[in-house]
Amino acid sequence: MKWEGISEFVHVAETESFTKASKKLAISTAQVSRQVSALEIRLDTKLFYRTTRKVSLTEEGRVFYQHCRSVLDGLDEAERAISNLQSRPHGKIKLTAPTTYGEQKIMPLVNDFVKKYSDVEVYANLSNQKIDLVEEGYDLAIRLGKLPDSTMMAKKLGKRTNYLCASPAYLNQYGVPHSLSELSKHSCLLGTLDYWHFSDAGKEKNIRVTGRLRYNSGYSLVDAALKGLGIVQLPDYYVQAYLQNGQLISLLDNMRELDEGIWALYPHNRHLSPKIRLLVEYLSEHIT
Repeated sequence: MKWEGISEFVHVAETESFTKASKKLAISTAQVSRQVSALEIRLDTKLFYRTTRKVSLTEEGRVFYQHCRSVLDGLDEAERAISNLQSRPHGKIKLTAPTTYGEQKIMPLVNDFVKKYSDVEVYANLSNQKIDLVEEGYDLAIRLGKLPDSTMMAKKLGKRTNYLCASPAYLNQYGVPHSLSELSKHSCLLGTLDYWHFSDAGKEKNIRVTGRLRYNSGYSLVDAALKGLGIVQLPDYYVQAYLQNGQLISLLDNMRELDEGIWALYPHNRHLSPKIRLLVEYLSEHIT
């Protein structure tokens, strides 16, 4: 009983016309008028001022409209949510991820996902630049490390470990550092930052380092480390295989930086479409 006349009332309020509301609802003008009149009687409140030329909301009508609009929006969203859960993912996904991590970890999984869902299209931009998802129209971003405060929604997909390491040849020639202070005596292979991250008694510590090589390529830094040119700090996906086969040696493990998060970031929507929701779930299940 409480729902009767609500839809008719909202459509009249928005079109300012009983006739236009009836056309939108595909029912007769007389039926719209009857439902609205019955609603006013039930509420014991006049919702509209009616003239031969115009229909406008009363003060009570404006208040009631705001609440009714929210209720109808909620119902529409609930229906979309159920429909999305039941439907097969389809359409285009626009995503971005860091270049190397995207190449090594994300895109192979995306390819598996696309193979599984043939109606999904993907546009991927692998870049280390922070892209504005809303402004550039992206559905999803993969981000590493700490997230800045934002209005984006985030889901943790996994974690990565940063290793400090060097080749056996380098360590045999220059010695093994046993403390952070000793790093100043070593050749440090630098990336884009002048400092390395560590953890001391659970507290973050940034140590400024120097060296004669500075590359913006993790692969180039790994190659330099393998050739005995210095000590490097890089994420696991660059060095894990070399640590396992002994070509690189992990250093200062007791002061290793706490593991960083791997995140799926997406615009703040009330409900994710099936394609995005399923892709995020797939990445979360398969990222190692």
